[in-house]
Amino acid sequence: MQMKKSHAIGLALVLLAGLAAAGFPWPTQSFPKTPPPPPGEYPQGELGEMVKLGEAIVMNTNTHPLTKDYVGNDLQCKSCHLNGGKTGNRYATYVGVAPVYPAYSPREKAVVSLEDRVLNCFMRSMNGTRPPVGSKASIAMAAYITWLSSGLPVDPNPNQPVGVYSTPWPDPAIAKLVNSGSVDVEHGKQVYEAQCAACHGADGQGVGAFPPVWGDRSYNAGAGMANVIKGASWVKYNMPLGNAHLSDQEAVDVMAYVNSHPRPSFKLTDHLAPAGEAGVYNSNVPQQIIEAPTWPPKKK
Repeated sequence: MQMKKSHAIGLALVLLAGLAAAGFPWPTQSFPKTPPPPPGEYPQGELGEMVKLGEAIVMNTNTHPLTKDYVGNDLQCKSCHLNGGKTGNRYATYVGVAPVYPAYSPREKAVVSLEDRVLNCFMRSMNGTRPPVGSKASIAMAAYITWLSSGLPVDPNPNQPVGVYSTPWPDPAIAKLVNSGSVDVEHGKQVYEAQCAACHGADGQGVGAFPPVWGDRSYNAGAGMANVIKGASWVKYNMPLGNAHLSDQEAVDVMAYVNSHPRPSFKLTDHLAPAGEAGVYNSNVPQQIIEAPTWPPKKK
């Protein structure tokens, strides 16, 4: 008896999701222990021009003519991917990212491309609208991120869409603290005032080129940084800028404090372009709503 095509596809997706959740051994290829330096020269010709354009967009996402209309806050790609993703810090570097795609995404419950992953950040971290698939901006950003991994082996990630130098994600010590309930928001306030306010403002609205960390002009509740475990994992290795030294507990507490403030809630369908204007949204999750603030966690 022949299995119906729709049932077969559905079963395959369920099996894929289950296997990905269980975790395949990865990486399977041999990579340098630390991220290699970015390439010394841009590619020649049109490819080089596209890489340079991608870099310009990463550095000026909310003001660049090709992307500003898709951004709904004051953040840029470089707000999280420091120095345009050329830094060697964990969870911030773009080096080692392109080789892992196509990758399985638990959030989308689908295998996604590098371009998909880039565009999805506009909906969440940028609190904007997903740009068109295949647009000049989309291809340029993917070209730039790919160029930064020149020479590294290709090794698609079957577990999650994170780069070689972002593993493990999230940080196990951070996850253990949060999952055990060891979170002190009042202590996080003290850490913020001592370590963060000089750049991000006592009111969280940013100072000069430093971005806001809560409020209407910051990332929305669907962003990775709105998840205390993921946000604290990033903070642990990257903040304060140029002198990352927070303890695991300080990183957890300060991100709980930051995410206890108001910010835009996230409704997936509000961040997708009208049908026919943005190509395919490669996801098996047609709807998602996450209310802000994201700390303390909502009772289910």
